Amino acid sequence: MKNLKSIIQYECMTSFKFIWIFYAIQYAIVAFITIIVGLVIGNFKDIGTNCLEINTFIYVGILGILGFKEDFKMLIQNGFTRKYIFIATTSMFGFICGIMALVDTVVGNILHYLNDSYASIYGSIYGYDHLFMNWLWLFLLYLTFCCLLYLIILVINKSEKTAAICLGVGFGGVVLLVIALFRYIFSAETIGSILEFLMKTMGFMPDGTVNYIFPVLTLFLLSVILGGCAYAIIRRTELK
Repeated sequence: MKNLKSIIQYECMTSFKFIWIFYAIQYAIVAFITIIVGLVIGNFKDIGTNCLEINTFIYVGILGILGFKEDFKMLIQNGFTRKYIFIATTSMFGFICGIMALVDTVVGNILHYLNDSYASIYGSIYGYDHLFMNWLWLFLLYLTFCCLLYLIILVINKSEKTAAICLGVGFGGVVLLVIALFRYIFSAETIGSILEFLMKTMGFMPDGTVNYIFPVLTLFLLSVILGGCAYAIIRRTELK
């Protein structure tokens, strides 16, 4: 357990320091654009960009990839088990995603309060009345995205180059098959039922109400499934 604690601390602390560099650069760019364009058009209120959380997606996506590409090689060479590496990596994902979701929730609501033309991702979908659900939803969304990218890089590493290409082609084929099913095979009633189910998973009920628990449960289940698949692969992953 002592080794597990040390590896978790290492993973979290080495990633933590880069968060503030990311936010400093992001908000410096936003402030620069706002000031320059505002001076040109003479109106600062209507300047800016929406959904800054998209930038966080890019950051956590890179985090998910580097969680394997860099740390796995170093940790496995230092004698840590794959189980410990997986627990430490997912702990780091949770730690970083939780902090970034908190920052994005607070900043997004402040920006909307100061300038109602600004819209965050969660606010544009569910509104601005539930700060805790905003943070929880963002946290699980970021975590799910991290786990997805982590799984993808594990699959690519596990597969040979030809197999990886075949997997990519196969995935594209599945997408085309789903599109064809919706366009040519499924009846309007079937499509309506599927869309209704998908809307429910996002929290939008048929009676027009919003259930804030359903999207959280959906993202939680997705992150567990993706994490479980990643663990199944990393148990058999060799150092290359």
